[in-house]
Amino acid sequence: MVLGQNRIASRPPYDVIVLGAGAAGMMAARVAQQRGRRVLLIDHNGEPGRKILISGGGRCNFTNLGTAPDRFISANPHFAKSALGRYTPQDFVALVEAHGIAWHEKTLGQLFCDGSARQIVAMLVDECAGVDFAFGHGVRDVSHADGRFTVSHGARTDTAPALIVATGGPSIPKLGATSFAYELARRFGLKVVEPRPALVPLTLSSADALFQALSGVATQVIARAGKAAFREAALFTHRGLSGPAILQASSYWRHGETVAIDFAPDAPPDWLTTAKRARPRLTLKAALADTLPARLAEALAHRLALAGELANQTDRALTEAARRLKDWRFEPTGTEGFAKAEVTVGGISTDGLSSQTMMARKVPGLFAIGEAVDVTGWLGGYNFQWAWASGAAAGGAV
Repeated sequence: MVLGQNRIASRPPYDVIVLGAGAAGMMAARVAQQRGRRVLLIDHNGEPGRKILISGGGRCNFTNLGTAPDRFISANPHFAKSALGRYTPQDFVALVEAHGIAWHEKTLGQLFCDGSARQIVAMLVDECAGVDFAFGHGVRDVSHADGRFTVSHGARTDTAPALIVATGGPSIPKLGATSFAYELARRFGLKVVEPRPALVPLTLSSADALFQALSGVATQVIARAGKAAFREAALFTHRGLSGPAILQASSYWRHGETVAIDFAPDAPPDWLTTAKRARPRLTLKAALADTLPARLAEALAHRLALAGELANQTDRALTEAARRLKDWRFEPTGTEGFAKAEVTVGGISTDGLSSQTMMARKVPGLFAIGEAVDVTGWLGGYNFQWAWASGAAAGGAV
């Protein structure tokens, strides 16, 4: 079939209506339908899996072999354990291989398609054989009475005893992302943990203009925010900081806090005094340029204000410079917002959901999965694995 084509052969009474044809929604629809449920999958976009299509540079980082509960952020750090334990990365890899999709592992357990992210979307659509699709249909209203949910979408109204909310969070609005899931949750009495952009570039003030002038320069660092630390590349941009290490740290950063950068992650504390004895005529800029990009080395040396050869610097000054290089503090002014955020931290509170089934405790038949829920993974395929796992949990419970 053509991706995005509506597929409604008839209009039987449905057992399940799924809102959102992203990763979580399609997985839930797939599992429910394969268990014999009559499923309707609705999305206001004209095609399924729009976020999947742009992920991983178009190759879809579809899971991570290092998936573990401690790599997810939630007000309840234990909530994701059950679903993640029951649907693993190996389960999804088996599905990928069953469809003949070639894949490869990059760094840190990240798995990507050899070809295109469209292969993953096509696989999920194929796996949803028997599911009725209604794409390009905006939801006008949702109500609940007498044990059934009524969904008005486009020019239609459909009902079912189970409703799965998989409409994600507000990150990347150009792909159609909205806060619909939160509005619906509140309507049914569920709490929402304040959403904020995550896996997002950070912005710097004019006080750090020297570093903003390094736009395009990248280097390996350890970035720390709160109690979290990530060793990956940091990238300077015309607005501030980005790159994998910064995106990871951004999920833990809060306004008013600093982000600490270790520009010399492999260097011992006394490396500059050692360099002074071994190469006394070396300048600080030259010493830094041994391991850092030249433009960054120059900017850091300028800020440290140690002019001349290392031989002319006191050991105390060099020790302090080495300390600052391993704990350089930036105070971001903010982030680049939901427009540039890969995911959302926060969402529908897990307090009101079953970790086994994803069903709302006070509203039988109502489920919430994927990014709509207050569970957010690290960069590198973790959020897709949460989508697969939470989708499978809900699809297996309806």
